Amino acid sequence: MLARFFSGVAVIFGAAFALGFVLPDQTHVEREIVINAPSEKIYALVSDFNAWDGWSPLAETNPYAELSLSGGGVGQRMEWRSNHLQMASGTQEIVAMAEPARMVSRISVNDMGAADAAFTLVPTDDGGTKVIWSFDSNMRDSVPIYLQPIATYLGYFADPVLGPAYEQGLANLKRVAEAG
Repeated sequence: MLARFFSGVAVIFGAAFALGFVLPDQTHVEREIVINAPSEKIYALVSDFNAWDGWSPLAETNPYAELSLSGGGVGQRMEWRSNHLQMASGTQEIVAMAEPARMVSRISVNDMGAADAAFTLVPTDDGGTKVIWSFDSNMRDSVPIYLQPIATYLGYFADPVLGPAYEQGLANLKRVAEAG
């Protein structure tokens, strides 16, 4: 009887593991806000990691992370090291810039694959700017094969985990950009 129970549990876990290989592996998170400031001013805040300390949720999430910045423009790199469970360690590098409309960066956390984060700035009719912050990832790309099913399932938690951080970051960005 006990052997049948454990066999049933093993079959369920095996099926769930196998399902992780065939479920959709694309993840998209997006938040937006309208800021009463010109695109050029906002672009300066999002396209240079040196300016992120004033608004980014990264600093709020783990103020004790060791942070290092290098370079500028395309190729500028931010690296952080942390023992914080939610934060982990990782890198973010600017991979594309189109001033004052778009900046794309590549994020890698704990060697668990990579994702692209982008800021798209769209001028509004009243002189403000709609800022769209997005995150896109193939959750299995560059992940060891034995971790790919787990990474796929983690993709389903991207919006509830990243969404609030993006909302807070955009609110902070609005406050900083509109302050002067």
